[in-house]
Order: sequence, then structure tokens, then C-alpha cells
Amino acid sequence: MARSYHSLNISKQQQDFIRLLDEKEIDIFSIFQMGKVSGFDSNQLQVILENLVNKQFLLRIERGKYCRANFKDEKVIGSFISNGGAIAYWSALNQHGLTEQFPNNIFIQIPRLKLNKIVFGTSYLFIKVNQNKFIGNIVQGNGNRQYNITDIEKTIVDCFDLPEYSGGYAELIRAFNQAKLNSEKMIEYCNAIDNISAIKRMGFISELLNKQGLKFFIKFAKQKVNEKYTLFDPFGNDKGEFVNDWRLRLNISRDDILEICNTQY
Repeated sequence: MARSYHSLNISKQQQDFIRLLDEKEIDIFSIFQMGKVSGFDSNQLQVILENLVNKQFLLRIERGKYCRANFKDEKVIGSFISNGGAIAYWSALNQHGLTEQFPNNIFIQIPRLKLNKIVFGTSYLFIKVNQNKFIGNIVQGNGNRQYNITDIEKTIVDCFDLPEYSGGYAELIRAFNQAKLNSEKMIEYCNAIDNISAIKRMGFISELLNKQGLKFFIKFAKQKVNEKYTLFDPFGNDKGEFVNDWRLRLNISRDDILEICNTQY
């Protein structure tokens, strides 16, 4: 049942607009979207929105984009302001339950350039990737509160591709161990990122952990091994065991990797 706004100090047009949001269960929107469904012309709509923002019924997210005053879903807002970008990297690891650590920023993968920004006190980092890497997205949420997020395999592959956005290498290793991964998806996403060093690292750790379901992925990864030795931890020191099969230098030892995987926080 629609709420009554007659007692509030707002005009008939403003009341009608709020009722429209209620009826259509709209929490977040652009002026372009509302222009198509509201019946108001652009000038009327601009005046209505400006007044409702001033009266704190609505909040302006950025130019032309608004939300209800009580709407603060960071994932939905992030996906919305990026025009279809996907929650990714550390933020996606947390959303998929692969880490208990909460990032200080919302990481959003996007196939175009967008400047980082702060909205309602939340920091959004937009990570631009080539269009061919912008795959593996799924939709979560309902109705007007939907958002895009990278699926589990794409999240893992993305974090190995750009580990500086993963929340720490030990946390990424732990997430890899916990994740249930599909070989076909892993191969598809690894072909998309085309990062041989990342593929070797994931192949090695899959073999070390004897990950179920990754037999074909391990075979694929071994075919990608080149002659150049790569540090297992790209942020670590140049030391440790050389693994000829994978052309990796284990600056985190096998025992330490297994200990990381068995440690719960």
C-alpha cells in the first residue's frame, strides 16, 4: 500500500514522484531512467529531484544519478555508478565468502576509464581492464537492487592477475585453497587474462594442493610454462627453491604454503 505524504511539506508533483518510486520499488536510479517511466518532462523532473534532494528524501550520488535517502548498499551503488561494472578482486573474495577480511575500498572492474571516487563515505576503486578481460560476471541481488560481480573462478583468476588488489598474497593463497573451482572456467578466464606468470602460479598451487576438479586446468597450465623463472610471490624476495616443472622460484616454501592454507582466521 502506498504511503501518504499529504502531511509533508512537499508539492503534489513531488508526492507523485515518491509514490512512483514506492510502487515500482525503485531505490536507485538515473534521471534518464526516470524520464522514461515518470511522465514528467526533463525540466519538471530536474525541479522535482532538486527539491527532493534539498528536503533529504533523495541523495545525489553523482551528476544525474540518485538514490533514496535510506539506501546505502555499497555493492549496488558501485555497480550502478560504473554503468555495469562488476564487483571484483578483494571485494568479490569477501562477497563469495573466501576471505573474512573486509577491504577499505570497494573494488570494481570496468572496461573503461573512470576516476576513483568517494560516495557517502565509501571509497570506490575502478580497475580498468581490456574488454576481453571483462567476462565471468554474474548478477546478484533482486529487482532494482541488482549488481554485477565476478564469479568465483574469475575472482580468483583476477586476483592472481593483479594481486595488489587481492588483500595480500597469503590471503589469496588461502582463498584459492577454499574455493571450489571448475577447470573449464579457469581455462577460459586464464586465456582471457593471458598472464603466463599468474597461470604458472595457479597451476603450481593447484598441483601442490591436489585441488579436486582441476586436472585439466593443471594440464593446460603446464602447457603455458615458459623458460623464464617467476617468483611465486610477486611481492617477495628473490630467494627460495627453484621448481623446474613450473619455472617458479618458491620464495614462499611448500610447507609455508600448506600452513597458510591450514590456518583459519
